[in-house]
Amino acid sequence: MSWHFFLPLSLFSLPHFFWVPIPLCPSNIFFIPAFISFFHLFLSPKKHPFSYERALPEGAHPQSARTKIYYFIINIVMASINNYNYNNNIIFFSFSLILILLFHQVMSISESEILRQFRDSLENVSSLSNWDSEKPPCDGDKPNWAGVMCDKGSVWGLKLENMGLKGTIDIDSLSELKSLRTISLMHNNFDTSLPNIKKLSSLKTVYLSYNEFSGDIVSDYFHGMHSLKKIHLEHNKLSGLIPLSLTTLPKLMELMLNDNDFIGAIPSFPQERLASVNFSNNHFEGQIPTSFSKLNESSFSGNIDLCGAPLQACTASPKLSLGTLIVVGIACFVAVGAIIAVIIILQKRKKIPAEEEDASLAAESPKKIVASHDLDKIERGTSPNRSPERKTDQNLKLSFLRDDVDKFDMADLLRASAEILGSGVFGSSYKAALGTGQTFVVKRYRQMNNVNKEEFHEHMRRLGGLSHHNLLPLVAFYYRKEEKLLVSRYVDNVSLAVQLHGNKSRGQPSPDWPARLKIVKGVSKGLLYLYNTLPSIIAPHGHLKSSNVLLNESSEPLLTDYGLLPVVNLEHAQEQMIAYKSPEFRLNGRITKKTDVWSLGILILEILTGKFPSSFLQQGKGSDTDLSTFVQSVVKDEATLDVFDPDMKGNKNSEGEMMKLLKIALSCCESEVDKRWDIAEAVERIQEIKERDGDDDFYSSYSEGGASSRGLSNDFDATTHG
Repeated sequence: MSWHFFLPLSLFSLPHFFWVPIPLCPSNIFFIPAFISFFHLFLSPKKHPFSYERALPEGAHPQSARTKIYYFIINIVMASINNYNYNNNIIFFSFSLILILLFHQVMSISESEILRQFRDSLENVSSLSNWDSEKPPCDGDKPNWAGVMCDKGSVWGLKLENMGLKGTIDIDSLSELKSLRTISLMHNNFDTSLPNIKKLSSLKTVYLSYNEFSGDIVSDYFHGMHSLKKIHLEHNKLSGLIPLSLTTLPKLMELMLNDNDFIGAIPSFPQERLASVNFSNNHFEGQIPTSFSKLNESSFSGNIDLCGAPLQACTASPKLSLGTLIVVGIACFVAVGAIIAVIIILQKRKKIPAEEEDASLAAESPKKIVASHDLDKIERGTSPNRSPERKTDQNLKLSFLRDDVDKFDMADLLRASAEILGSGVFGSSYKAALGTGQTFVVKRYRQMNNVNKEEFHEHMRRLGGLSHHNLLPLVAFYYRKEEKLLVSRYVDNVSLAVQLHGNKSRGQPSPDWPARLKIVKGVSKGLLYLYNTLPSIIAPHGHLKSSNVLLNESSEPLLTDYGLLPVVNLEHAQEQMIAYKSPEFRLNGRITKKTDVWSLGILILEILTGKFPSSFLQQGKGSDTDLSTFVQSVVKDEATLDVFDPDMKGNKNSEGEMMKLLKIALSCCESEVDKRWDIAEAVERIQEIKERDGDDDFYSSYSEGGASSRGLSNDFDATTHG
């Protein structure tokens, strides 16, 4: 009597699933453990003296031959099973083992095959002739093939330099080499566009120098290559802008882009390990990022329009030839005469009405400065010319980022009823009420002129795609080299700064504890959303403070001025933006991924204490004495409750939760970055705070003097909410 059990061949790494019936009877029980153990020896690919490739005719395609042998072996195995003789157990098992082992060997794609497929895509491969060897590419750490680097029997790197290679680089084949960590094709004759090395996401070093690679590099070319440390692309014919994905590689140490045809500005690189760069002999322009100011000037030479340390200052006057000096002298003489003539004309026109003067200026000036001139007049408190007959140049059209807004153009903005809302560190803000009933805020930025048009447009589209109920969405923008305009919806309520520090003078009550907790929770969720959707920006908000938190009609907080760090002139950002007042920038000259967490902590302390962080008013680096230092000194003296804003109107039932939030804020403000919480932990702790001690959910009410508030409950999903 016998029974059958079925052995799945897929257990042995075979590409198809088969069940092999093996009879069970007393005489076969002895063979089953040996059978399984013998197969276990071959579960992982191993070098075997047999290679079916030796039996192939010269020039035969391995893949097609492999398929034929595959069917041949399966047919033999199944035929043997169907004609099984129960009296020949040993013969059957031996035969089956041999055939299935042969099957496994045939179906395994070896590194030899992968490298040969890669070689077949190249031209002039005489230097790789020993790749036809019967030996495997690697014996332990010893390479058998030219240009191959080995580690523990696997291909770890390819160093194919000075071989005269050309043709198309088969990246798809190389992606099958799971242990590949470095590749060098330096000093060859490749003349195509760069290969898509993003598919080799585990690479640590890439050397493609001294070839003739050409064309632009797309912005996300290096996206996801988090292990990449060294990139050498020098001495090619590459063009276009530096891909912004380079700035997101966390381990980048070397970047060589010299002797190409790159254009545009050199972006800011936040990587602390990046110590060796070369941008020389390209067509870069603008100011060199200050993080590179201490490097050798040879790394930037050969770029005529590049300035700033370590090259000459951007304001330095160029040396002029004698002929140029003569022309300049004549021009100065003519200019002086023109100035005198203008003064005389202005004296005669003193009594001309302001409206006529504006019309004259608009007619005489180039159309491109009409908008700038009108905004200047609004800023001075006078009205621009809103004549309907006045035409606006087509180049003054706004670029819209949202489809849920009725389109309008610059002429509509200039004809709108406008008032100045205020002037911040970037420029002035205006309220514009259109004839259609829509009201918008126009912010004017003059400190973004180091960013070229393509980069600015790309970044604005990225910000325009953000959607979260705690962010004020960006509606449209206008680009001009000298200044930029950003347009967003007008929010009726005032900013958090006014609510905290200006309500008394306005005769309005200050926010109570539940309202302030609601604001803190909303701000933290909006900030976490920015971290999750803008991972390449080291400080995704960069300028978090109470005046950049607006409150809508429901007192929900809306973050503004977020995501601007990559487009603001670096020198201005370091003087004015909140991120650059953090302890890490003050001590080490760098901001980190936890810098916005510090800003959040300071904002929470401002909300709880009602004290404005005066260090924010200082230009440049922050001071050692900030709001967190003051709070810590009060807590140390055990006068803890005295630190809270008396206008917050908390009571005994909320003091415990208020203290918890205070401690969270201090943890966010930790001056040592390693000890500071990350954004995820900070937001999680904040969402656990309740309005009253002992509350079991986020919904609660608090009433004192007739005032009541409601908290948030189930709308927190920071990673997916949009």
